[in-house]
Amino acid sequence: MFEFLTNPWPWYIAGPLIGLIIPFMLISSNKILGVSSNFRHICAACMPANIPFFKYDWKDEGGWNLVFLAGIILGGIIAGGVFANPDPIAISDATISDLSKLGIRDFEGLIPTDLFNWQMILTPAGFTVMVIGGFLVGFGTRYAGGCTSGHAISGLSNLQLGSLIATIGFFVGGLIATHLLYPLLFN
Repeated sequence: MFEFLTNPWPWYIAGPLIGLIIPFMLISSNKILGVSSNFRHICAACMPANIPFFKYDWKDEGGWNLVFLAGIILGGIIAGGVFANPDPIAISDATISDLSKLGIRDFEGLIPTDLFNWQMILTPAGFTVMVIGGFLVGFGTRYAGGCTSGHAISGLSNLQLGSLIATIGFFVGGLIATHLLYPLLFN
């Protein structure tokens, strides 16, 4: 059992399990899966300001979602500490080659430390990727009305046109960043 939990699950097990969560949540509680709405719930809980956007019953509307977010964090800690796989992350040779051309050569951890470190944040490339990119991701999730998991999993399974448009936008943005922005920043 321990080996089963420490190895990646095949797509034909993980995919259907993720897919079955959505109808289960809709049938059992009429809730929609998503993470980015927690930013609003946290602000509503922590900021007693008179901002209309944050004046709602966050406990009733978002309490379950905050518990879901805490479960994601706790699950990540348990998975990384108890069930950690000591093998290096499997990255295709083509990806390693492409990233090496951009100067990213450390593939030992979960993220390339050549790019994500405190010294890199002081460079134009690092500042663009970590600070500006982070702001755009946060802004984009609110502007699009949800994050990738909310739109691509919940929204598409509910056949929402807005989620299809947002998901296409996520992929187009990723392709633009990968093929246009990264080569400009790192060459």
